[in-house]
Amino acid sequence: MLTLNITISILLYAAATGLLLKQWLFKTNAPSNLTLYGASIAVIFHAFSLYSLIFSAQGIDIGFFSALTFTAWLMALLLVVASSTLPIACLGLLVYPFALVSLLLRAFSDQQHILTDTLSKGLEAHILFSLLAYSLLSIAAAQAILLSIQDRYLHNKHPSGFLYSLPSLETMEIMLFRIIGLGVIALSISLLSGFVYLENMFAQHLVHKTVLSLIAWAIFVTLLWGHFKFGWRGKKAIKWSISGFILLMLAYFGSKFVLELVLQH
Repeated sequence: MLTLNITISILLYAAATGLLLKQWLFKTNAPSNLTLYGASIAVIFHAFSLYSLIFSAQGIDIGFFSALTFTAWLMALLLVVASSTLPIACLGLLVYPFALVSLLLRAFSDQQHILTDTLSKGLEAHILFSLLAYSLLSIAAAQAILLSIQDRYLHNKHPSGFLYSLPSLETMEIMLFRIIGLGVIALSISLLSGFVYLENMFAQHLVHKTVLSLIAWAIFVTLLWGHFKFGWRGKKAIKWSISGFILLMLAYFGSKFVLELVLQH
């Protein structure tokens, strides 16, 4: 069943990406319901796969590849839910391939980091909001990348099918700041709960993660403040968004990669 669930999820992610690419290459309108339906079913089978891969009799696997594909699943889930009411389905061009690749990597990797201890409710909340913050701000980074491409096309006056599949530049920017705002709230809760419930946020194996997360939080908060106070937008917003995301990525997955795959702790 695990192999079947993974196969169905991968095929449907690929199909949804293909439909979005078709709208990129040709002058078509907004993404069809078929794309959303396919992605929704992919997310469901991805969840079934995650349950089998992460939960076992020994405990919960929070290894690098398990965390990666769980985050990718959460990103895809958030995107599918939001796409039903908001014009951000085009982000699937980046999110769905990421979910597909992450699921493949976990399926073919035997690397694990089994957590056998029972977690307190506070630590469970910390982990949940950490993953939620990373997923939201990853979607914001994808939005910033597409916004950058859209802005370049418009300034160079080279219209293409890609522009026809995106909302207006103004709508894209509004959505970017809304997603960042939600991500900052989740990241703030994650950091606060970490300071409260973790025994030592600045322990040797957490210091880089903590410091980089705090810097990323400061970047996103500054960006939001600059936007509402001084009207920051366009290239400045794109650069700040991607910079904050890179630091956040290094904070979590960079640290896990070094500790679990390089140093094998």
